[in-house]
Amino acid sequence: MSHDPAEAVHRHGHDHGHPHDHHGHHHPSATGLFCTFRAALREVFAPHSHDASDSIDDALESSVAGIRAVKISLLVLGVTTVAQLVIVLLSGSVALLADTIHNFSDALTAVPLWIAFALGTKAATRRYTYGFGRAEDIAGLFVVAMIALSAIVAGVESIRRLINPVPIEHVGWVAAAGLVGFIGNELVAVYRIRVGRRIGSAALVADGLHARTDGFTSLAVLFGAGGVALGVPMADPIIGLLITVAILAVLRTVVRDVFRRLMDGVDPTFVDSAEAALAAQPGVADVRSVRMRWIGHRLHAEAELDIDPAITLADAHRIAHNAEHILTHAVPKLSTALVHAYPAATGK
Repeated sequence: MSHDPAEAVHRHGHDHGHPHDHHGHHHPSATGLFCTFRAALREVFAPHSHDASDSIDDALESSVAGIRAVKISLLVLGVTTVAQLVIVLLSGSVALLADTIHNFSDALTAVPLWIAFALGTKAATRRYTYGFGRAEDIAGLFVVAMIALSAIVAGVESIRRLINPVPIEHVGWVAAAGLVGFIGNELVAVYRIRVGRRIGSAALVADGLHARTDGFTSLAVLFGAGGVALGVPMADPIIGLLITVAILAVLRTVVRDVFRRLMDGVDPTFVDSAEAALAAQPGVADVRSVRMRWIGHRLHAEAELDIDPAITLADAHRIAHNAEHILTHAVPKLSTALVHAYPAATGK
């Protein structure tokens, strides 16, 4: 940053309670069942964000909402696991026991995210001057690893059963357990993804997609049992391979979103909105640059403006203050902004 004595700098954290509705999504009406089904699949594998319309603006409130989402989803998954365990005890199926243990262990991936949200509520220190929001990105990496592991396990097991078919016993109980597992995981997935979008947490959305992959696995159990009941024993491993492909599709979305956060990637429309809002402000001759980054589920921005060199320092400060205020209202989830006002070059 320049240390020009004529430069006016305004830094301000802004946690406001004004609702934002600056940005919407236009959904063209689908014609035909295929278009509707395709749109539904796109939402399952790569859910889009309604960042501006349903944001929570207060940083602490959003962290609390994230912790609440993790607690409730853990409770639902706990109930699902207990229900599956009851079915295991009634059926005596070792395969179902293995699937139940798998679902329980995967549910524990929410624990690192819980810790990350809790850390995010801590105040910044002299060592961690931006706070602890990056802990969410670390938790997101853990979720990526778990989804990748799920895909590997599902794929290897499906190929093993194709080569050496294993007879499925207690088909009715297996189907029941698969249905319970799918419903529980999908409820958790929808809830985590919805809250993750609302608070701007890529890690929570990723964990929701992770729950969805577990639901896919349980769905494979259900469909496989149905295929066996219909006299098609190879349906189980074949559906397992299809589910593996579905998990890989989810993994691609999660990797993209998590690594974009790690690389300080932001939606370009946020930058466009910021530049347009700043350029329209009275007294601003030009917008030199706008930079943004996510720290946890909050956005931080820096902007450099050119202003009339003839104005006073007090007026320059006022323009910088107004620019910050405009910026935090033009960009959803923006919590802090650092605005530099430079004297414009002569003749500009």
